[in-house]
Amino acid sequence: MPSESKFIRLLQNPNALTLVRIAASPMMILLLLCPNRFFAFLAALVFTIAAITDYLDGFFARRDGLVSNFGKAMDPLADKLLISIPLIMMTSYGWVPAWMVCLIIGREIAVTGLRNIISEREEDISASNLGKYKTGFQIAAIIPLLLHYPYFGINLHGIGTFLLWGALVFTLWSGIDYFIRFRKLLEN
Repeated sequence: MPSESKFIRLLQNPNALTLVRIAASPMMILLLLCPNRFFAFLAALVFTIAAITDYLDGFFARRDGLVSNFGKAMDPLADKLLISIPLIMMTSYGWVPAWMVCLIIGREIAVTGLRNIISEREEDISASNLGKYKTGFQIAAIIPLLLHYPYFGINLHGIGTFLLWGALVFTLWSGIDYFIRFRKLLEN
């Protein structure tokens, strides 16, 4: 079917997947305006789908050599929205500690600033494995934190909080690593 083929091609377009992540952000805000079991579940589902697009857009961009200026600019922004919005919304309900969210978002802003400086110098510091662990832990923490309510007797909030501590460790560690590599770049 021709329309099915277009849909598959669209799902394999990294820029389209980035736009899906950006569109998911206001959806999560709307869903989290009513903090109850049903809307929290829907928010977690939207977040999970958006997080999968984060992996897929990178996969397709590398596989097909589809690097664009749009992707370079918007992919990091979509990633920041994906992580920041649910954390901020959950902070407003006391589901996550505000100081942890401040450190996580503060690191993201600081690293974005460094990336801007580096790009002006036409240099590159690619993401390290620490950055990949950071993202993995952040996503793994946010899903059960969004679900928040117990399901089948499982304390999902407790699991999410435990994973958030891991995310915080990797967030700070990868941020420090990024600043060290930036300093070495400046010294060269």
